[in-house]
Amino acid sequence: MEERIQKILAKMGIASRRKAEELILEGRVVVNGKAAVLGMKVDPERDHIRVDGKLLRGSEPKVYIILNKPPGVLTTLEDPEGRPTVQQLLGRLKFRVYPVGRLDFNSEGLLLLTNDGDLAYRIIHPSHKIPKTYLVKIKGVIEEKDISKLRKGIRLDDGMTAPAKIKRVRAPRAEKNSWLEVTIYEGRKRQIRRMFERMGHTVLKLRRIRIDGLGLGELRTGQWRYLDEVEVKKLKKSLKM
Repeated sequence: MEERIQKILAKMGIASRRKAEELILEGRVVVNGKAAVLGMKVDPERDHIRVDGKLLRGSEPKVYIILNKPPGVLTTLEDPEGRPTVQQLLGRLKFRVYPVGRLDFNSEGLLLLTNDGDLAYRIIHPSHKIPKTYLVKIKGVIEEKDISKLRKGIRLDDGMTAPAKIKRVRAPRAEKNSWLEVTIYEGRKRQIRRMFERMGHTVLKLRRIRIDGLGLGELRTGQWRYLDEVEVKKLKKSLKM
């Protein structure tokens, strides 16, 4: 059955659709000896598809991993500067998986990794409005009026943020700093840090605790596990897959 080349690469677990498009534009995907172009339709059962010279041979089993990322680790599979990466935490796996979205170097918490490109795309793309919840510690005591602004959305350098859910998790008078639970439905680069910086507060700690209904549970920092069948079905149902 013919489908668009980027969709096939995502289904085969090569990369998310967005990353697959990048691979195609970089000339790293070849179909029947010719460079692939965005949108071209191919049949994986009939056509010869190569990525970086490697011939693709059918779909791999879908793999879903949840990792409790420590701070000071890059959300990438390799780093030319030799810094710690999530790949080093995973060790050797039978199938290659890719991070779903990002947690920046100093952030920690829940990170999904998978070779299911369609699922990754739906979680990342803001049109699906998948809630991602963080525990945030900021410097100083934030005022209610500023929390209200953040809830409604504020203007950053790359445009207005979508409305967010924010609640205090500790009484402000008992702390010199503020602890908040923040839920957003988009995933811009360093978004939460920039939101609070705009209000005059530096983020001291940022930990993702949930993606949709999926939480870390008893997973300790640096540990990972495979999602079970029930968790995968629940996540896919939420994503309308």
